Amino acid sequence: MKSLEGKVALVAGATRGGGRGIATELGAAGATVYVTGRTTRAQRSEYGRPETIEETAELVNRAGGKGIAVQVDHLDPAQVQALVARIEREQGRLDLLVNDIWGGENLIEWNVPVWKHSLEGGLRMLRLAVDTHLITSHYALPLLLRSGNGLVVEVTDGTAAYNEENYRLSIFYDLAKTSVIRMARSLAKELKPHGCAAVAVTPGWMRTELMLEIFGVREDNWRDALAKEPHFVISETPRFIGRAIAALAGDPDVTRWNGQSLSSGELARVYGFRDLDGSQPDAWRYIAEVQDAGKPADASGYR
Repeated sequence: MKSLEGKVALVAGATRGGGRGIATELGAAGATVYVTGRTTRAQRSEYGRPETIEETAELVNRAGGKGIAVQVDHLDPAQVQALVARIEREQGRLDLLVNDIWGGENLIEWNVPVWKHSLEGGLRMLRLAVDTHLITSHYALPLLLRSGNGLVVEVTDGTAAYNEENYRLSIFYDLAKTSVIRMARSLAKELKPHGCAAVAVTPGWMRTELMLEIFGVREDNWRDALAKEPHFVISETPRFIGRAIAALAGDPDVTRWNGQSLSSGELARVYGFRDLDGSQPDAWRYIAEVQDAGKPADASGYR
């Protein structure tokens, strides 16, 4: 069933990884999806990866939706304002905003204290993770409010409960990912009087293009990476969080989640969707109960 047919979504930061998986699954549910990012077939961003927004739009089309690629630097207010004006002009509505902008992996210095971490890199990381989301919401929400039941999804890394108890290996990364969760809570308060909702959603350990490359595997042989990292057994495809967000967007009672921090694994249990291999990986429960507890890698009961 095309649960999102007639709906218009903006996936900000959809060039690759989770953003690409989200856009594809929204397309599979029948939505018109604007996919944004900085890398096109004609120009790469500072991130230096080969994936493009045009490829993502094509995946949306093949899945059954309508994908529209727009090159946007979400740190540039004028570009974001022009994007929203285009969506209003072409569609007259916006039902779903997914703030998935990131692109800061190359800036992280793991287990390096703030006084040794590159200040320039750290502050750039915060701008990419926080400023981009605020700028996009500032311009997009007036259009989304007109729907009367719009949804904003702030994509982050880690649940509120996990991040509250655990240092995320860099003060800048820690701030970036916990700030996005707080952003969803704040937006929830502002959107509630208008019948709209905001949530934070985290994937588990995603098998993104970059992650597969790091382990020297492909999606069809990803389990070969378990020899290097046994806990990779809990990993999931980027389509899994896509199915989570498509389920939220298609839920007529989505306001019950307003302001909450959710995970792909948790939402899979509620809505019944599965990853491409038919499993339901619950990464954050696994990480807390198995990986962080120092137990041998074993996903039994967790997927």
